[in-house]
Amino acid sequence: MKLHPEVAAVTDRIRRRSAPGRAAYLRLVDEAAARDRGADRMGCANVAHAFAGLPANDKFKVVAEKAPNIGIVNAYNDMLSAHVPLGRYPDIIKEEARRNGATAQVAGGVPAMCDGVTQGTPGMELSLFSRDVIAMATAVSLSHDVFDAALMLGICDKIVPGLLIGALQFGHLPTVFVPGGPMPSGLSNSEKAKVREQAAQGLVGRAELLDAESRAYHSPGTCTFYGTANSNQMLMEAMGLHVPGTAFVNPGNELRDELTRESVRTVLGIVKAKRFTPIGRLVDERAIVNAMAALLATGGSTNHLIHWVAVARAAGITIDWDDFAQLSAVVPLLARVYPNGTADVNQFQAAGGPGFVIRELLDAGLMHEDVLTVREGGIREYTREPGLLPPPPGEGRGGGLQWRDIGPSRAIDIVRPAADPFSATGGLKLLTGNLGRSVIKVSAVPNDRHVIEAPARVFNAQDELLRAFNGGELEHDVVCVVRWQGPQANGMPELHKLTPPLAVLQGRGFRVALVTDGRMSGASGKVPAAIHVSPEAAAGGPLAKLHDGDIVRVDADAGTLQALVPADEWAARETAAMPENLKTANGIGVGREMFAAFRRNALLAEEGACTWL
Repeated sequence: MKLHPEVAAVTDRIRRRSAPGRAAYLRLVDEAAARDRGADRMGCANVAHAFAGLPANDKFKVVAEKAPNIGIVNAYNDMLSAHVPLGRYPDIIKEEARRNGATAQVAGGVPAMCDGVTQGTPGMELSLFSRDVIAMATAVSLSHDVFDAALMLGICDKIVPGLLIGALQFGHLPTVFVPGGPMPSGLSNSEKAKVREQAAQGLVGRAELLDAESRAYHSPGTCTFYGTANSNQMLMEAMGLHVPGTAFVNPGNELRDELTRESVRTVLGIVKAKRFTPIGRLVDERAIVNAMAALLATGGSTNHLIHWVAVARAAGITIDWDDFAQLSAVVPLLARVYPNGTADVNQFQAAGGPGFVIRELLDAGLMHEDVLTVREGGIREYTREPGLLPPPPGEGRGGGLQWRDIGPSRAIDIVRPAADPFSATGGLKLLTGNLGRSVIKVSAVPNDRHVIEAPARVFNAQDELLRAFNGGELEHDVVCVVRWQGPQANGMPELHKLTPPLAVLQGRGFRVALVTDGRMSGASGKVPAAIHVSPEAAAGGPLAKLHDGDIVRVDADAGTLQALVPADEWAARETAAMPENLKTANGIGVGREMFAAFRRNALLAEEGACTWL
């Protein structure tokens, strides 16, 4: 299928815009790849230190036999349900490496925090910055520089972008990402949301709410809604960085273990065949556009409008929100997964999952097919789903993997073909106006709520909004503005705690919208929210000019975000400074003191909120 002209145009614009940075990046990749392998290049003491902890046979293999050595970077902890399965992966990987004449070492661990634990608490102010900490920890892990390939073990929100940013600093290494899969379905996401809204109104108490939450989040594996963690997995498939079809296979079964073993065989296949497919070459502007298209086609997390800007920068590529918006205008919505529908990711997988979506996008010319992937067969391999072959006679263990065509949608209310989509566009809009640049995801917002015009109520913190809601002060049409929530102000926390009260107000018939320079959770959806407003208030952005009662228009149809204040009055209005008590509060407690330099150096949201440039 010929590439859609708008996809081609966006890609070409990114390529031209990025040319100097990409060329400089690739020079570094090629220089690193041209060196002798680490065990031959380093001094004897360095080599001895590097392999002192290996079993004798492994030590002999890597030093004397020059066997490939895989570096494992692991985001395991048992605080994140999604990452619990990763605790046993290194042993599986090492065993499979030995079976294939190679060695593997855990190069390092990276921190991994759970946004579900920290939502609405001060700890959430470390969340976005944890991405760059993870990237740095990945770089530290791989800085031993004795590896011929790498496996990245991580799943959740900031962890995969952080691992990817860090891995791209070692762009000469073949690298495969290894996920863990979603937990089995528990209490449905829509039922969970209903209980949350009841709790926000005082209709149920803490015991009922905790019971509902515990039935929704109940076992190892990722949460089952299509938030940032599961969007990560969709994007890894679309970029060809997984073993095909790995994203949404549940943990704790033979298929999952065999896919983990296949990640070892895949990365070693690149090394042994001397097929020059290092991650720095694989992640090019076409792969980035493919990820963007997959995000839009599935109604994925808005967090990736920040994270993938940063990922692209790490590979010498510059993208912006105009690129997302222009792709969104031609990429149709092919999936309805909560919060954009009622299905969870297990139902999405059963209906056809990532492979169905990727096939439809490729066949419609909405993804690049001429891309490198970690598999020799290219991105078409990612349009099939894996299964186990039957075990050989007399053996208990399976006979390996096979991939089969997915066929038509198995649930037309969950995934649809590109010729008959849920929506002709991806549902993501760029908003511009005298309040700055912002993004809004309307794929889950009712059509009659795409335009909201109402008086502003300006809050300096999310707790102020919650107090106003609980005090009955918001029982009218209102645009709730929560400012001082950007990267430079307090680390740009998600404001998911605001979703239930705003949904309650909307359910009561009021016309409600949120405008903020902060983020919303990847699981938020039905209330119109103009988020990531840039420049942020703390950087002198126009949200700092707003007053209570100003009429604000959030118009997703026209793509505008406007304070309806006379131009001369707006130009003359003073830009408020961030209150001193907020500055103090944002820098004290739960480790926030350690992140002062991150807040000070963070770029704007549209620049990826990067702290390392």
